Formats: sequence, C-alpha cells, structure tokens
Amino acid sequence: MTRLKRIWEDGAYGAAPVADCWWTGTVPPGDWPALEGDTTTDVAIIGAGFTGLNAALALAEEGVGVTVLEAQHPFWGASGRNGGFCCLGGAKASHAEIKARFGESEARGFARAEMAAVDHVGDLIARLGLDVDRHSEGETQLAHRPRDFEAMRAEVDETRDLYGVTPTLTPPEELAQAGFRGPFHGATTIPIGFALNPRKYALGLCRAAEAAGAVVHGQSAVTRIETLPDGSYRLHTDTGSVTAEKFIVATNGYSSDNLPDWMGARYLPTQSSVIVTRPMTNDELAAQGWTSRQMCYDTRHLLHYFRLMPDNRMLMGMRGGLRHSPGTEAQIRAMIRADFEKMFPAWAHVETPHFWSGFVCVTRDLVPYAGPIPELPGGFAAFGYHGNGVSMGSYAGRLLADLVRGATSDMPYPAPLRHKPRKFPLGQFRRMLMRPAYLHYAWLDR
Repeated sequence: MTRLKRIWEDGAYGAAPVADCWWTGTVPPGDWPALEGDTTTDVAIIGAGFTGLNAALALAEEGVGVTVLEAQHPFWGASGRNGGFCCLGGAKASHAEIKARFGESEARGFARAEMAAVDHVGDLIARLGLDVDRHSEGETQLAHRPRDFEAMRAEVDETRDLYGVTPTLTPPEELAQAGFRGPFHGATTIPIGFALNPRKYALGLCRAAEAAGAVVHGQSAVTRIETLPDGSYRLHTDTGSVTAEKFIVATNGYSSDNLPDWMGARYLPTQSSVIVTRPMTNDELAAQGWTSRQMCYDTRHLLHYFRLMPDNRMLMGMRGGLRHSPGTEAQIRAMIRADFEKMFPAWAHVETPHFWSGFVCVTRDLVPYAGPIPELPGGFAAFGYHGNGVSMGSYAGRLLADLVRGATSDMPYPAPLRHKPRKFPLGQFRRMLMRPAYLHYAWLDR
C-alpha cells in the first residue's frame, strides 16, 4: 500500500482535533459507505469538501458520471470545521501585489471572481432551499490600532472602485452604539458576504449531488493514482478502485505530496483554531456591549475572527500552533481563551466548551489555484484558499466542473486563479518557514 506523504504529525489528520467541534453537534457525520470493489465513472473526485462537492453537483447536473472518494466522511476536513465566513477573499496577496504581478486587468478580474464566489454560494443556497443559519450583512473589520482605522478611511475609494460598493465606516466613539464594544479603534463594513453553518451548507451540497446522480463514498482514502495505457486513470483505495477518464484533486490543506507527485510542496497547510461559547443571555451580551451579529475580523496579520451566532454563542478563531500534539493543542486553547477574555472581559466567566483545529491552505504565490495538472492530461486540482474556502473553494469547484467538461465558463477565471503555483523551498520540511513568518507578523502586529 502506498503511504501518503503529508507534512504534519499524524495526529493532525486524525479524529482528535475535531472531536469537540461545535458544528459536529449540529450535523452528525452521517453514513456514506466505503468503496467496495472496482468501478468506472466519467470523473473521479478526491475530496468531499466545498470544492469537490461543488464540482460533483455541477457535473452531475450536466449528466456526467461522477464518483467522489473521501478519506473520512464528507466535509470532515476544513469544510466541516471552519468559521463559516462566506466573504470576499481567497488570496493572501493584496490587490496591489496581484496588480504588480498580473496587471491591472487581471487584478480586477480577481476582484470580480471574489464577488462572483460569494454570489455563487448565495445563489446555490437559495436554489437548493438550504437552511444554513445565515446571518450578517457583509463583513466587518475592526481596527487593532488607531492607525489601522486611518488606513480604512484611505481604502474607501479603492473598495468602491474594485467592488462597486461603499464601505460603512464606524469611528471608535460609535462602536459601542453599533454593538461592537471592545478594544478596537474603529471599523469598516463591506456589504458583501454572510455567515453560515458550514456543515449545513456542505451536507446540502452532498445530498444535492447525490440526488443529481453523483456517487459519494466515505472511508475511501485514495492511496495511488495509476495512469492506464489508454490515458485514463485508476484511483486506488484500500478496498477498491475507480477508473475514470478524468479526475479532480480537491483536498486543499489535507493533500498529500504524492497524490499526485505534482502536488509536492505546492501547498502549505497551516493550523487554525476555534472556540465556541455556551449560549449567552441577553444580559450577558449587554454587559459586554457586543450585540452585533456581524461576522468580524481584526486588522492583525495574525488575525482573530469572530461572530455572535443566532443562538447567542460566540465563535472566535485564530492561528494554530507550529506543531501538532496534545500539548501544543492545550497551549493554543489556553492562548485563544486568554485573547477571548482580553477582548471580551465581561465574558471572562462564560464557558467555552468547544475547541477544535484544522488546516488553512497557503500557496507560495499567495493566490489560489484552480486548473489542470500539467503532468497528467485530464487531471485537475484546486487549492490554496488562504482561509476563505467557503466562497472561493466553492467557486473553484464550480470552475473545475466547466474545465473538466471542456466548456467555456461564464464565471470570471482570471490569471491569478490560472497561475501554476510555485513550489515552496525546503520540500517536505517547508513547515520550518512558518516560524520566522509568524515572528515577522507578530512584530508587525505590535
């Protein structure tokens, strides 16, 4: 049996990091049978998260035969444990950086893709009639320092020009009145995007894909991709195989460097961690002065993201550790709890019974990729959403469905999404790059 070449400790890919995930209680794992024996299909998809399920749904609705192979159960990875922010994003690179590398037209094309990604998810939820606990009118960024709010003021015209909307600025003296009381120095709200329960969304995608004719298997980790003499592919699992003319790799931060070999060092999984409180009373919300249901994040490079959910639970996330072990997980849990109490001191007594972690996927070029695998005709991949996989991961899956069929997509497909990701230095040891990066970001966040 071929061993997957993953770069984190085995425990990071196991059950422990997600054992206390709040979303699991709202949507149980379900029962998707493992692949048994050998079968054939038109397109095989590795990974049943937002990307894989969007591709599966779009292909199945066009009458294409689809088989989805998931190592655990659908939406077990990042798609079932993220913060539930459907918003602009997908790249860590700024608009100015994208413009410098790809040109003005392509940078604007990426902005259009960001907006189209949010619209795609919203339209899909409406079309499928999904109840995903949707809330938040766009996304709010809170200033970590006074100078950050001045930067927000300076960016209003650029945001209006790029996205066609005018951000709402909330000066520091008005934060409490707006329900944002905390150690912040102003805010800006861009009216694009919404919050949701990511598992409810992913489950809806999975059921819709199955209803359209896709076959979804859980407990079916692909261990090898074999190229057959006729140019088709056989994807092997421990209990069977799927032969297909084309295939999609949709594993993002849970990828393997040898599945296929082209993936090696082109992605970097980094950990993110989340806590969720018990439901709070209205008096507790009033005591802190945080009553807004906006999805929020701060201006730190090592940012916090947080939102008050419909049942009065507060969700808060931040970066994870540089290693994965029970000890490092305990340390990160203590760190995020300490930051929670510093930001929301009136809630110091409020329990946070739910804690979990998972992978965010970064590329060296700091932009996502969705396109063909050059070394394998008929092979496609999408990854590198930089913490914005709800929207961009969904969008990438929909794009891949068009590419697989050879159809001209009516969705923006700018150069940043088409650009083949360069490899990180250090190969399998590329995690070592994170420590100096985190130290640098921490210094910038002073």
